[in-house]
Order: sequence, then C-alpha cells, then structure tokens
Amino acid sequence: MLSHILALALSIAASEAAYKGFNYGSTNPDGSYKAQSDFESEFTTAKNLIGTSGFTSARLYTMIQGGSSNTPISAIPAAIAEDTSLLLGLWASGGNMANELAALKSAISQYGDDFAKLVVGISVGSEDLYRDSETGIQADAGVGVGPDEIVSYIQQVRSAISGTSLSSVPIGHVDTWNAWTNSSNSAVIDACDWLGFDGYPYFQSTMANSIDDAKSLFDASIEKTKAVANGKEIWVTETGWPVSGSTQNLGVASIANAKQFWDQVGCPLFDNTNTWWYILQDASGSVTPSPSFGIVGNTLSTTPLFDLSCSVSSSSSAVVGSTSTASASKTTGFVTSSATGSAATTSGAGSSSSHGSGSGSGAGSGAGAGSSFGFGSSSVIPSSSVPYTRPSSTLSVGRPGASSSASAGSSSSSSSSSNSNSGSGSSSGSSTTTKSGTGSATSPASSSFTGAADRVTGSLFAAGLLAVGAVIAL
Repeated sequence: MLSHILALALSIAASEAAYKGFNYGSTNPDGSYKAQSDFESEFTTAKNLIGTSGFTSARLYTMIQGGSSNTPISAIPAAIAEDTSLLLGLWASGGNMANELAALKSAISQYGDDFAKLVVGISVGSEDLYRDSETGIQADAGVGVGPDEIVSYIQQVRSAISGTSLSSVPIGHVDTWNAWTNSSNSAVIDACDWLGFDGYPYFQSTMANSIDDAKSLFDASIEKTKAVANGKEIWVTETGWPVSGSTQNLGVASIANAKQFWDQVGCPLFDNTNTWWYILQDASGSVTPSPSFGIVGNTLSTTPLFDLSCSVSSSSSAVVGSTSTASASKTTGFVTSSATGSAATTSGAGSSSSHGSGSGSGAGSGAGAGSSFGFGSSSVIPSSSVPYTRPSSTLSVGRPGASSSASAGSSSSSSSSSNSNSGSGSSSGSSTTTKSGTGSATSPASSSFTGAADRVTGSLFAAGLLAVGAVIAL
C-alpha cells in the first residue's frame, strides 16, 4: 500500500516539474532549412545528454516552416515523434502575423490532440518592444512593433485558438527586462498570462560582467522584471554563456565559464522554473559562430563540452529570487505559487535605460544575415519579420537573422547589412560584439531569457505530505 502511495506522490511531483529545454531555430548552422529529421535528431540528443535527466522541451520562434509561406514548421511532427513539449512562437515583427496565424490553425487541424497535449505555452513575438524602443532604433536593432500591436496580436491568437484543443494554453510575450520595466509597455503585461525573459550577463558590458558577477546580474534583471509583472509568472526563455568568442568587457567566453554559468544560474532554474537554454548546438562542421553558445561541439552528440550534472544543493536552491511566479500546466493553464528563494542583489545592474542591459536584434534582409549586440540578450532577426536563429551566435540556429559567417564579434555599428554575409547593430549601447546568423524571410528569430516560475514548490510539498501521512497511517 505504502509503495503505491509513494509512487503516486512521485508521479504527482514529476508531473508538476518545470519545463526544461532549449531554443530551436528553423535553420541549421549552415543556413539551410531544418527538416523534420533535423529536429528529431536534436530533440533526441537533448533528451539523452550525459549528466542530465534529459531536456524534453523546445522553444520555437515561428510557426512557419522555412522556405514556405505558412506551412506549419516541421518541428511539430518531430516533437510528436520524440515526445518533446513545445513553447510555440509566432514572429510578430514585419507584418507576417497573418501567415503565422494560418500556420498555427493548420497545425491544430493537421496534428490534433497529439500536438495539443505537447503545447505548454504560446509566445506572441520576441523582443519586439525592445527593437521598437528609442534605444533599439538608435542601435538599428531591426524591425520591431509597439505595445498596441503586440496586444492586438495576442488578442488575435486568443481568438484563433478559442474553441480548439489549445484554448486553455497560456499566452505570453518574450522581451528584455528593460522593455518590461518601461511603463509604456504595461498593456502588454496586462494582456499576457506569463512574461518571457531573455538575458545574457555576458553582453552586459557596461557593467562588471565577469563570470563571477553573472549570477547577480541575472538575478537583478529577474527582480526588476518581477517587480512589474503584477504577480504573473516569469519564464526564462533564453539565457546562456558562450563557450568561445570575443571578450565583452569582463565577460570572457570559455568552456570553463559556460560551465560556471550553467552551475550557478542554470542548475537552480532547472526543474524549478520553466527554462529554455540557449543553446544545444549552434556550430556544425566548419561553421562556428562567434560567440558560440552551443553546449555540444560541431558534431551533434549526447556528450557535452562540459559536465552538465547539477548537485542536489544547486538544483534545489531558490528560484532566481521570484516571489510570485508560476509555470504552465496543461490542465490548469498556469498556477501561481510562491517561491522562497531570495535573489542576490548586485551593484552591477544598471537601471538607466540609456545604458541598461537589454537584448537587441540586428536585421539583415531576405536570406541575408543580421547581427546584433548589446549587453543583456541580443537577438538576431532577419529583415523579414520572421525569427530565425538565436542572437548570441553568428550562425543562425533557426533563429531570424543569424549568420554562419565569421563576422560576429565585430565592433559596434549603427547600420545593418542586407547582404548574405553579415549585418551589425548595437543594442542598448552596451556591447560591441555582434551576433549574427543566417536567416530567411520565412523563419523567425529566437528570444532571450526570462523568469522564474516555480511549479514544484507546491506539488513537491504536497507529495511529501502525502507520503509522510501514509507512513504515519501505517
């Protein structure tokens, strides 16, 4: 009897654990469009990474398959085949929302409940508010849209999924902390069920951003976002530290520092907070972006570049100082629970919007590459409104605007390039390292990091009480 109760308790706890995964763009490191088999290989690798319990969730930047107008992205059937949960993304900048919505509706119709049961949330846009801000415009960060447009798009998505198998899925938006704390964007917070947070201390180059300062910078940015979230959950949608690349002020890209960031920032998040790391792989063959954030090398493998195991103390520590956050639940949407963790305060994080950390996006055109830099997180987005690969690397891992050329790491420039090799733009006026990646007009960009939603706090406690009660009863 006791064994059955304990099994039930563990089952409840496991079902309530936070989502843990990576960001996945729509293109390969060489700029080619990913096929279903490419996504399946990545998802399988993520689930079987040595030293981990498996990363079984995927954050997407677009609903559209690369090279098509509005065909659903092939990551969906791959996720169904590999039982990988999905944080869907609709690229919101550039006027392509009609096609994003069409792809979303087609996916619901085509894949049915097999698809719906894997969807943990929907992100409407990625760093659009930052790119549309004065800082983003001055940095030539790329096409963005304002709060009114994002709110309208969120309403359109709610309408599109109403009455469907995705009707209860929580909807949010992903942006930088200084976009969230800008009061002019408060309507977006009101429209969201959760807030997506992108952040990279490595790029916070106007601050003391050594690897030893990284956790405090990260925690401070989370706290600033949490302060304006009105009690809504914050999900960490992008963060990471590069394994190679240029030095950003005191931020040194190295495998050793990437491991320290993983240990100090990642491990406390994993299994406690919905987290999508940047990134599983952003290099392949002779193509290596600068900086490169991939935790595996140029060959997709379950053997990482550094030890990914988390100690019990680090993995069970407080959730990045969140006091009122929650994670999505397929049955209840999302549950707000309180976490007991405290966030480390830091003198490094600046609050001035003129040089505060944030993420930026550079834009290139069509299949051209764009690069972005800025302290905070930066996103590379192609000139088309669709997201492609992730910001940190020159190579686009399926996120908009990323380039596989060796142009990353160049000094800041206020102009973006529309050629097929590179583009650059500075974000928040802080970092001078460019991030680029190849992007096509049909695929979206990746987002940055956010939050600390703790789904485990209540469920583990309840499971523990259940087990203890059973023992006492016996």
